[in-house]
Amino acid sequence: MTKKIQFMETVLRDGQQSLIATRMPTSDMLPIIKTLDEVGYHSLEMWGGATFDSCIRFLNEDPWERLRQIRREVKNTKLQMLLRGQNLLGYKNYADDVVRKFVETSIKNGIDIIRVFDALNDTRNLATSITTAKEAGGHCQTAISYTTSEVHTVAYFVHLAKEMADLGADSICIKDMAGVLTPQIGFELVSRIKDAVDLPLEVHTHATSGISEMTYLKVAEAGADIIDTAISSFAGGTSQPATESVAIALEELGFETNLDKKKLAEVADYFNPIRDRFREEGILNPKVKDTEPKTLIYQVPGGMLSNLLSQLTEQGLQDKYEEVLAEVPKVRADLGFPPLVTPLSQMVGTQALMNVISGERYKLVPTEIKDYVRGLYGRPPAPIKTEIQEKIIGTEAMITERPADLIPPQLPAFEQEINEYAKTEEDVLMYALFPAQAKDFLGRREDPFYDVAIQTVDVTIAIP
Repeated sequence: MTKKIQFMETVLRDGQQSLIATRMPTSDMLPIIKTLDEVGYHSLEMWGGATFDSCIRFLNEDPWERLRQIRREVKNTKLQMLLRGQNLLGYKNYADDVVRKFVETSIKNGIDIIRVFDALNDTRNLATSITTAKEAGGHCQTAISYTTSEVHTVAYFVHLAKEMADLGADSICIKDMAGVLTPQIGFELVSRIKDAVDLPLEVHTHATSGISEMTYLKVAEAGADIIDTAISSFAGGTSQPATESVAIALEELGFETNLDKKKLAEVADYFNPIRDRFREEGILNPKVKDTEPKTLIYQVPGGMLSNLLSQLTEQGLQDKYEEVLAEVPKVRADLGFPPLVTPLSQMVGTQALMNVISGERYKLVPTEIKDYVRGLYGRPPAPIKTEIQEKIIGTEAMITERPADLIPPQLPAFEQEINEYAKTEEDVLMYALFPAQAKDFLGRREDPFYDVAIQTVDVTIAIP
């Protein structure tokens, strides 16, 4: 029997987010959308992640309008987005009323599949999104935030997949944001999840460490249903492996991919000059295309590596780079081995940076790390070391409830605060997620004389 494997294309979201910091405008996307729709992909990831923030912060675009414009052109392929669970597209937990409204509105505007993950793999932070997506007629794919540590065993992840299935997931994704899923572990993990859970299984990795193609081969052999790739123009480095190359290799090995090679060539021919333009403008830094085996040693995503180096260079401390990298796994262990995915990757990286720069571990502690230790982000994968907890929050007790249970309804207040400029529920949600940026965006849209206030913020050490 012919083996089948489907592809999810990431060029419109994670591919360009990983290489050009999500700076691709909708105008670059629309001319090729119909061709993308004809390739034969399982889905197009084109929304969520950092796209929402980037649209209003850098591109002066309405992210909801991007979704609607693409939806009008796509007739055959599912549209997919990435959601950070109770954080939505931001960096903190929101009340359930905001989560429900955002998920409902995303599906109403054209999203078919919502991939939802929690940075700590705390499934309590996924429950509202799962229930709402299904009730709204969407497909909810829950994502396992894959990482490596003494507690993150194959058995741990298999148990997590069962937990997600019990919550009502329509499919499951192994989300390897750092590119550290090795071929053999990938084979074992996919095999055991497929045996334990009767749901479609998707695998997502990054090419950062140089092993991604081997990993995709082994997970395909183990029975993965879908893999995530990027068209060659925006593939490699901190992005995903190239769609065309992986498809050719798997087809030669007997897999049916359902991809039209001529259409893929058209897509690559279209995006190549766009990639070159971003390179000439300095937005595509050649370093993000590098292979970085240190991700396998330090368990640090490629984007986090470049952020740390950039921060240290700005302060003339680039000679501390290796010391900070070595500190990251120590901070992870102290804090219960959180996966290094947004927002925890930024938080752990900043704490490691502060530990090295201050010369004393945990002498300086960001507010976000204090809130994490208090339990306001969710349940850590392993207990936080007692002495570290006491050093950070003293004798203060950790909360054990689902963090969102402590947040009263927020939508009415958001509606009131932005009622001068918001015309739709989409506008209100934009403001709820990014208040300052959305207010400026909506203010400029509604009032030609709107004056964007200039604020000066003194930041000693910025969170990447």
